[in-house]
Amino acid sequence: MLWIKAFHIVFMVTWFAGLFYLPRLFVYHADATDSTSIERFKIMERRLLIMTNIGAALTLLFGVWLLLSYAWQAYHGQGWLHAKLMLVAVLFVYHHVCGRYVRRFRDDRNTRSSRYYRFFNEVPSVLLISIVILAIVKPF
Repeated sequence: MLWIKAFHIVFMVTWFAGLFYLPRLFVYHADATDSTSIERFKIMERRLLIMTNIGAALTLLFGVWLLLSYAWQAYHGQGWLHAKLMLVAVLFVYHHVCGRYVRRFRDDRNTRSSRYYRFFNEVPSVLLISIVILAIVKPF
């Protein structure tokens, strides 16, 4: 089971790396004015989203494996697990929104400012801190 947990963590790191960097690309893309930079950001965003999707899918796969193998049985009555799963669901919604922004940039339909994306970029940090504290500390 430790191998499954290790792979879950490795792919979670991959997923978060993408979720940290993709909105940063949005900041730069929203400020870009020349066509060369705009096209380069479109390519970078598309490729990074693919890697982020892979990280998310494998995180989900190994997480469900852990949940079904022992975690639900051991912790289903504890509030921290329910809170963690809720935050993970929020993280998937955030990921989906990132995908929508990639498509908007791809189609030259972005209406958001770089300032908006700077704030948007902070969401995964808050979620990561909260999820890790819940999973490690198990406060309730």
